[in-house]
Amino acid sequence: MANVEFGWMPPVGDNTLPRQEFMGNLQRGLDTIVGHFDSVWFPDHVQFDDSHFLEGWTTLTYLAAREPRLKYGHIVLCQLFRNPALLAKMAATLQYLSQGNFIAGIGAGWNEAECKAYNIPYPGPGQRVDELDEALQIMKALWREDHVTFEGKYHRVTDAFCQPKPEPIPPIMVAAFQPRMLHLVARHADWWNIGYRDLDSARELVTKLDAACEAIGRDPKTIRRTAMIGCYCAPNEQKLQELTSKHKGPFGPGLTGTPKQVVEQFKPIVDLGIDYFMINGGGFPDTTSLELLAHEVLPALNART
Repeated sequence: MANVEFGWMPPVGDNTLPRQEFMGNLQRGLDTIVGHFDSVWFPDHVQFDDSHFLEGWTTLTYLAAREPRLKYGHIVLCQLFRNPALLAKMAATLQYLSQGNFIAGIGAGWNEAECKAYNIPYPGPGQRVDELDEALQIMKALWREDHVTFEGKYHRVTDAFCQPKPEPIPPIMVAAFQPRMLHLVARHADWWNIGYRDLDSARELVTKLDAACEAIGRDPKTIRRTAMIGCYCAPNEQKLQELTSKHKGPFGPGLTGTPKQVVEQFKPIVDLGIDYFMINGGGFPDTTSLELLAHEVLPALNART
């Protein structure tokens, strides 16, 4: 069994703090996880209602320069926002500058409201999946070949050239829940990502991904399984109530409890083959969950592998 690894999802929707306070808390979070967590993950959205929201690519690039001992990825890039050849070039550049610490997380796009607000075309779900399929073909070709020409239904490049090549080629992580997207994962992805809601839903998705891989003759074990998950960890019930009353994860409360309780909640998820978790551990300025996850939960999980 592979070691369990954690990545951190910094707070993005509550940065109404004064800028210097927010930036200080961000650095404190990085200092807490470095040497324990593997990575940092940031979403790719431009707006959610009236919430304050930082642009994903700019933020991730800044963080990668700020703390080069961690890996960095988006959870996940919206393929609707960028020309895929330009995205391939951006990824190759970040991989070069970060000395190989970039993970290319990407999805078909789902937030119609922000696309309308920013005048970004938002086609139907079938077309979005087809566009992502073509985008991934272009990106993979540009990372491996020179003078790439590709003529698809939605995307095309002519004699496209991308140097320096990314070294190593970034793992491609695709977020997927629906059947066509799971088949796209089987064809193109190195990693697969879900938003964790409950054990039964995760088990069903794992079974469906395995079937999609087997349908094209791919070994399901060659795809790393990852999950975005809320996790609120505290030394006692009083502190836990304080954390959960202030913050809510994107997929519900997620895993909550003392370090020992959280370890027990993680175990059946890990047994499904999901061994990499992008942790939403609450907002600033409290880093209690991060500290306990780094120093108690993660070591306990890996003591059993």
